[in-house]
Amino acid sequence: MILVVGGAGYIGSHLVKELVEKEDVVVLDNLSTGHREAIDKRAIFVRGDLGNEEDLQMVFRSYPIKAVMHFAAFSLVGESVVDPLKYYENNVASTLTLLKVMMKFKVKNFIFSSTAATYGIPDVELIDETTKTAPINPYGQSKLMVEQMLADFSKSYGLNYVVLRYFNAAGAHESAAIGESHDPETHLIPIILQQLLGTREKVSVFGSDYDTPDGTCIRDYIHVTDLAEAHILALEALLSEEKSAETYNLGNGLGFSVKEVIETCERVTGVKANVEMADRRSGDPARLVASSDKIFTELGWKAERRLERIIEDAWRWHQKQPY
Repeated sequence: MILVVGGAGYIGSHLVKELVEKEDVVVLDNLSTGHREAIDKRAIFVRGDLGNEEDLQMVFRSYPIKAVMHFAAFSLVGESVVDPLKYYENNVASTLTLLKVMMKFKVKNFIFSSTAATYGIPDVELIDETTKTAPINPYGQSKLMVEQMLADFSKSYGLNYVVLRYFNAAGAHESAAIGESHDPETHLIPIILQQLLGTREKVSVFGSDYDTPDGTCIRDYIHVTDLAEAHILALEALLSEEKSAETYNLGNGLGFSVKEVIETCERVTGVKANVEMADRRSGDPARLVASSDKIFTELGWKAERRLERIIEDAWRWHQKQPY
């Protein structure tokens, strides 16, 4: 049985929907940001907290857990700057509690949902796993701290782990049964689609004078189902003992500018966006695009669903009543 911590959240729920086809799954989530309705009914749901050792021990006593997949981090960059305590307490200290309980119950397979924020603002065209990690905010720093903890646990306690650093998760399940629903919403594609649906007044573009072809920032967008499939491949590699301590980037290797994303949303939906040009945001690099060559070479994974498909699936989801 696989324990998915944070399985009611956006990425976690999409992982669960794919994973239940292959494994028995138990989800632990406190529903602070996740949605009970997003959890596949074939999974067992336990309402509990990552940082509560009693909740964790109850799960490990009750179910034959053979691996843990961790999606239960706070992930708002701006909030992490304003309230770093919240991020270090949940993302680092609570994860340490989880690892402690795993060691007690001799569960030694761990998949960690990490982030491109660990790289900070790298001065390279394509970010690969050898690019220097230099986070510029507490969110990215908290994720990097956990990565270091995993490396140390691997050396000292034999923990087998895979770290997956991914870029901009987007889209929704092709069935439109689950999708992206944050409050507040901070991601570009859902913000655009909300505006096109009339639930948001405008789309703000922060900076139009970057050193990019159209002057707007370029980012790497990856379909959430592609992400889920990468996590399952990583899990299978761990369970088959092919991998024991690896880090992989997940991205499409292309990158799309803010203007390109807006134009694609307009083309898919047939609706014109109300766009407002605004000043740059502090700390926004011109380009963040991942190389995923390592995971393709070693596990055979690559992002299959391109930007138009991402937006088509997200649009079907957003036209429904979210959760």
